[in-house]
Amino acid sequence: MSPLEAVPGRRDVEDRSASNRPARATAAVDLDAFTAFETVFSGAGTQAFCTGGNTREYAEEYAGRPGEYRRYMRLFNDMVSAILGCDKPVVCRVNGMRVGGGQEIGMACDFSIAQDLARFGQAGPKHGSAPIGGATDFLPYMIGCEQAMVSGLLCEPFSAHKAYRLGIVSEIVPALKVDGKFVANPTVWTDQFLDEYGRIVHGEPKTGAAAADGQALLKRGTVDLSLLDERVEALCTKLLYTFPECTTKTVEELRKPKLNAWNANKENARDWLALNMMTEARAGFRAFNEGTRETGREVDFVALRRALAANTPWSDQLIESIQPRART
Repeated sequence: MSPLEAVPGRRDVEDRSASNRPARATAAVDLDAFTAFETVFSGAGTQAFCTGGNTREYAEEYAGRPGEYRRYMRLFNDMVSAILGCDKPVVCRVNGMRVGGGQEIGMACDFSIAQDLARFGQAGPKHGSAPIGGATDFLPYMIGCEQAMVSGLLCEPFSAHKAYRLGIVSEIVPALKVDGKFVANPTVWTDQFLDEYGRIVHGEPKTGAAAADGQALLKRGTVDLSLLDERVEALCTKLLYTFPECTTKTVEELRKPKLNAWNANKENARDWLALNMMTEARAGFRAFNEGTRETGREVDFVALRRALAANTPWSDQLIESIQPRART
């Protein structure tokens, strides 16, 4: 029996993420300050922790309805606020992709431990939104202003190894088993830090023949999250062996930079996101929802910029004209 299993009354609770995907929260529930010592958030399975909002719901239910989306964002904001206000350390068990709103939920947590096949990032400006559900508050503090711009504005996903290097997660573990042995993510560079010009390549995606070999090895293996569970359990055990009130106070103080930025911006961010459902979000979420592998899932950005430069007003006709279409 582990030290955690020996805690009286500790049990698992089911929760749901902002994306309506099932999430699992392992927590000490309805216990006093001396026995409830941590909360663990995780998605289900091996594919995703949380990939953000349900874009089909956004496109079909909220596009053009700012009031509805504003009420929806109240639920999301309250969840992030609850994480930042939790009296106990909150651990994010990153069982798979953590993107968009999922990344914001994860960054609100105090610790993140990830399986190394997981991918991280933001998607807002590529799909008609802005990452102001926490990312613009947390990223500059966590990884610096320049890297925050790269993540929040360019929307290029990155590996768990890069997230570990940047400081977005506290620990990573291998999850791919090939011939019965764990191996590091074969699709990114893990055995080299610099290229011939001194640029950091550790955690960056492989290219060419190396990428093909990595994908082949990935297909041969199976995903096993047992090491992830071991490391989460080990972290929770370390938290058990601390003074409860001193732990709570330390967590409260260390969260202040994130909490202060979040509280300063969350309400005006919610208002902006709601109003944006009348224009760019309406176009972008429709493109993502209705697009295909053949057409792509992004609007025609050049056509949009040209139309706006010509003072074309937002309308159903404009939105229709920039939707992705099959290439001829």
